[in-house]
Amino acid sequence: MATLSLPAGPDRSDFYFKIALGISIAAHAVLLSVKFVYPELKKLSSTTPLDVILVNSKTQSSPLNPQALAQANLDGGGNTDQNRRIKTPLPLQKDADTAQEQQVEQAMQRQQQLESEAQKLMTMINTKRSVSEPDKRTRAEQQQASGKDAKDEEARNLAMARLEGQISKDWDAYQNRPRKKFIGARTTEFRFARYVEDWRQKVERIGTNLYPVEAKQKGIHGRLQMTVEIKADGTVASVEVNRSSGHKILDEAAKRIVFQSAPFAPFPPDVRKDSDIISITRTWTFTTANKLESGD
Repeated sequence: MATLSLPAGPDRSDFYFKIALGISIAAHAVLLSVKFVYPELKKLSSTTPLDVILVNSKTQSSPLNPQALAQANLDGGGNTDQNRRIKTPLPLQKDADTAQEQQVEQAMQRQQQLESEAQKLMTMINTKRSVSEPDKRTRAEQQQASGKDAKDEEARNLAMARLEGQISKDWDAYQNRPRKKFIGARTTEFRFARYVEDWRQKVERIGTNLYPVEAKQKGIHGRLQMTVEIKADGTVASVEVNRSSGHKILDEAAKRIVFQSAPFAPFPPDVRKDSDIISITRTWTFTTANKLESGD
């Protein structure tokens, strides 16, 4: 089993100070580490399209030199010898969804790693402190006997004590933070998916009824991405527009509709057991039919 090795004399305070500083950095990194980045429209639009061919007839024989995939065999066809076909480009939206989910998963893994490192550092400094308590008097006597100036040592000790106190305070605050569940576009766990679906239907229904009059009159339509955080009692914790529609009237209307739709249903027991807040990110569309619709 590993044993603790403590440096002697003034170097020991420097050692403690470095440990405390490391914990401070780790603890604050945990608090600030999670950041979710959504796929940019430019990147999505530049994705290589997939050519899909749907044929409206079929043949018994398979073509000798197939040039594309289809739902049935079609040997020959058309009225020209040139290599032509009608094409419909479809963007690979699934790839974009997969990338977003991977980003969320990586952020959560990073958060767990930082939490583990901060916890180890807290355990280490508490152990070091308990070991060093008995020899404080001995060190003071040695310093007095040798005629060393204890002011620098005392200043370092005070600085370390203040830093340790702040670290402990920050760590306790982090430990007592609300447990938050981030709902991505591809969440399949039923207990969350069912709640989010009921929430979406309510917002769409009320949003369509409260569609902004000015937008109707001016024919303003658009799409925005918004994150809504809901507390366990169904009240709204926060609303943030991640990607604007380009029309302030629509962005403000979307936020207003969420608050007017609240309160939502309280979390069921199977959700409340490990979640104090649900954070839902969705794309909202004010359609040309004057309806509010939600999507991934």
